[in-house]
Amino acid sequence: MEEKFIEDIANKISDGIIILNSNDKVIYANNYVRKALNIQSIDLEKVEISIGKYPEANKIGIKAKGIDYDGIGELLEVDFDSYNYKNIIILNKICKKDKCNNIIKNNVWGEIKLESIIGESEAMQNIKRKIIKIANSTSSVLITGESGTGKEVIARAIHSQSNRRNKPFIAINCAAIPEALLESELFGYAKGAFSGASNSGRIGKFELANGGIIFLDEIGDMPLSLQVKLLRVLQERKFVKIGSNKMINLDIRVIAATNKDIKEMIKEKKFREDLYYRINVIPIELPNLSERKEDIKQLVLNFIDKYCATYSLEKIYIEDDVIEKLRNYPWEGNIRELQNAVEFMINLVDEDNVITCSILPDNIVDYYNRHNETDLDKIVDGDFITLEELEKRYINYALEKYGHDTKGKSKAAKKLGIGLATLYRKS
Repeated sequence: MEEKFIEDIANKISDGIIILNSNDKVIYANNYVRKALNIQSIDLEKVEISIGKYPEANKIGIKAKGIDYDGIGELLEVDFDSYNYKNIIILNKICKKDKCNNIIKNNVWGEIKLESIIGESEAMQNIKRKIIKIANSTSSVLITGESGTGKEVIARAIHSQSNRRNKPFIAINCAAIPEALLESELFGYAKGAFSGASNSGRIGKFELANGGIIFLDEIGDMPLSLQVKLLRVLQERKFVKIGSNKMINLDIRVIAATNKDIKEMIKEKKFREDLYYRINVIPIELPNLSERKEDIKQLVLNFIDKYCATYSLEKIYIEDDVIEKLRNYPWEGNIRELQNAVEFMINLVDEDNVITCSILPDNIVDYYNRHNETDLDKIVDGDFITLEELEKRYINYALEKYGHDTKGKSKAAKKLGIGLATLYRKS
């Protein structure tokens, strides 16, 4: 009866579930897994599991019927005295071997350790110290910062540093789900709860996260009607699914994040003040990238290494003048925009594998054009000079902007309206 109940639950979950015994043998796989591997329950004893890790996501190796597969997910250690269960594997994706690589190496999250958070600036060091102090607490955390500053990275670092590290981390973007569906996504619903509901019901994110951490991203976009229910759940640590009368108890830590000014939203009656104080027990404010310029070089080098691995490239280098331009650019999109710029340049780099100013993204070039083209004082130092000397300085100024390599010189000559030979002669 109990095993049938567990199987019913596992088959309602949209992810793959594999249960291993104390000898690391597969004793159960839900419908998602059996379908992906094209196997029946009778074949489970022949399924082989191996565990490995990519830098940014957990990779589960699976072999079934002689075919190798890669799974993206996580392994949870469990201790069920009544059963011979040792580990549960939760899989977000199953692909034939090496077909998952692009997913693994890009946007699928795995464990984010504290030491993997890049930044030696005082602001980031303070945040790392704070994470260590608050990791094992059960108090709610509110992470604030502009879009692209890395709020989910911090949330996952708290999880990996905490005593809940082997329990679920479930993330949901409150802005990405229509208001009509958000409640059922968060809290689930019972069989036949409403017209169009699944016949088997649905397990919500809070129930999936039980024992671990739930990350409510973009909580500032949560509708007021749902804020009331969320507040009650956080206060009482229990809830009832839509269409059910059974109470579900919660052992959960809540981490929320937003790029909005919640205090201003409270004044405008768009966010509940009582919910704000419930989620903002421990505030963490992330700095803009322009406020931590000393971290930009380290971030750039990390992104270069990442994309070299992603695209199977040889080591790529970057000139110091490119780093300087990146450091002084006002990154309105923060780390996400910087990462985008680095990926762009990786795709345009020449055979010499060196990133130069000549392949900077157009928006960065345009920014420096707007701020530097008419700055005559920088060229003449405020003194009158001969036209010949002015021409030479202006050419050199263009070379500083576009780079001293062949491509940079060609671009500088084009911008100045002169031939390449003239540029070589007069520079």
